[in-house]
Amino acid sequence: MNIVIIEDHLLVREGLRMLFKPHPEFILVGEAGRISDAVELVEREKPDIILLDIGLEDGNGLDLLPRLLDLSPTSKILILTALHEPDLHLRAVSLGAMGVFLKDDSSDLLFKAIRKIHQGEVWIDRTMMARVLNEISNAADKSDLEAAKLTLLTEREREVISLIGEGLKNKQIAERLYISEGTVRHHLTSVFVKLEVADRLELVIYAYRFGLVNIQR
Repeated sequence: MNIVIIEDHLLVREGLRMLFKPHPEFILVGEAGRISDAVELVEREKPDIILLDIGLEDGNGLDLLPRLLDLSPTSKILILTALHEPDLHLRAVSLGAMGVFLKDDSSDLLFKAIRKIHQGEVWIDRTMMARVLNEISNAADKSDLEAAKLTLLTEREREVISLIGEGLKNKQIAERLYISEGTVRHHLTSVFVKLEVADRLELVIYAYRFGLVNIQR
């Protein structure tokens, strides 16, 4: 796995570098502390994994996230943060991150998180997600809970859901939307987390139930 670190603290970057060194499966291909350097680095290297801190020298990592995915659509982004804020975690996933890793967790857990997102799975603290949905539930009537979850979907994710409802496979969706199969898988993983569905079948049922798919007559 080729990895890029985007983190403004030199000490943290050095620490991560030392953690990866004994593990040949993780290949550090570059690091940056500023947005301008990060953009140039990701565009050049097209890494498998991007470890992205939220607070950078010249801006916010979450604002940078969509741009990095545009530059390297197959990259998987893992947000690094010390903040236990559920709305922030959810926003990161909504913007396209494959996971959020808390800096007070262990290095072994970091390795596990990287391997998981490399395989296309989402890594997010379930307690954080539960708290977010709890807050949504408390702020709205129970009947509005699903509607609140639907607002988390991006326009592209809705397009992918609609095409799945038509019975298209990932390759066909990629061709229809002019994106890679990896990007399709990335969107699907994000959709599964946001809508709390376990697989494609549940997603199709959910999509028809809540009007995300046009029923053909």
